[in-house]
Amino acid sequence: MLVVMKREATAEQIAHVIAAVAAQGLTPHPLPGATRTAIGMTGNTQAVEQSLFELLPGVAEAIRVTKPYKLTGREMQPHDTVVTMKQGIVGPKTFTLIAGPCSVESEATMHETAEHLLSRGIRFLRAGAFKPRTSPYAFQGMGLKGLKILANVKKATGIGIVTELMDVEHAEALEEMTDIIQIGARNMQNFSLLKRVGKCRKPVLLKRGLSATLEEWLMAAEYIMAGGNYDVILCERGVRTFSDHSRNTLDLSVIPPAKALCHLPIFVDPSHGTGKRAYVPAMSLAALGAGADGLMIEAHPDPDHAASDGAQTMDFTALDKLLETLRIMAPLLGRTL
Repeated sequence: MLVVMKREATAEQIAHVIAAVAAQGLTPHPLPGATRTAIGMTGNTQAVEQSLFELLPGVAEAIRVTKPYKLTGREMQPHDTVVTMKQGIVGPKTFTLIAGPCSVESEATMHETAEHLLSRGIRFLRAGAFKPRTSPYAFQGMGLKGLKILANVKKATGIGIVTELMDVEHAEALEEMTDIIQIGARNMQNFSLLKRVGKCRKPVLLKRGLSATLEEWLMAAEYIMAGGNYDVILCERGVRTFSDHSRNTLDLSVIPPAKALCHLPIFVDPSHGTGKRAYVPAMSLAALGAGADGLMIEAHPDPDHAASDGAQTMDFTALDKLLETLRIMAPLLGRTL
């Protein structure tokens, strides 16, 4: 249910409706708009009676929400979400880049990468301190030591940090030092983890699961938003198919329907989506053309000697060349890089 207030509704009337929603055992979600406020509600297991709210002072109408993803969908919030951080905004008319190594390897490498990115106008550094790997014998990341390195790099350079949360026990540490918390593809339906980041007050970048449908992806985002964290960024990173020419199949066709159904920003990870660095530039441009709001790219000063995922990681020269093209193309599509 979505309760739409009248344009002239007072703060007291809005508060009264919020209290009425809570009195029904439901969770109210105030959604301030440019001209009026709407109040969504979640937690109901059956239909809510519209008359409970339609006659309250200041209410214009009560609308039933038909989609299961209530907070994520455009029925409840028709306008695009803008995620605001001190490094800038993510959302419509912008095209934001996040780049960096697959994993934290050393403080020197992270400082070198951060300085290069900032010199090129990229304000977010990605790197994993905790790494989910298919093989238990592969490099698993530096853990808390890696988080400390990222914190040092952030303090020294001011760059925004994006890193993956794999376990609830590390949520507090990540929330303290990171700027965007990443939930990886393998944890897209880790509901305990989603509920925990729903309590965080940092933006969450939610990667699509390896075999997830669009609805499953949006429902995962719903878990986070239902917890009160509305700053969610979706990220398409490729799905598992029968193809053998790339690591995954980068599903850019999901962007237009996702945009039609959902108001959240959508990023694309062409590095994991292809698994081959030579294909990353073409898929990055295709993502821009498909309507994505940004990219998450793996970049490293010496990819051939990276601790993980070197085959899909660009060196700085290749990254710079891609940036030159993006700076030409983005304005033509109404985007600011």
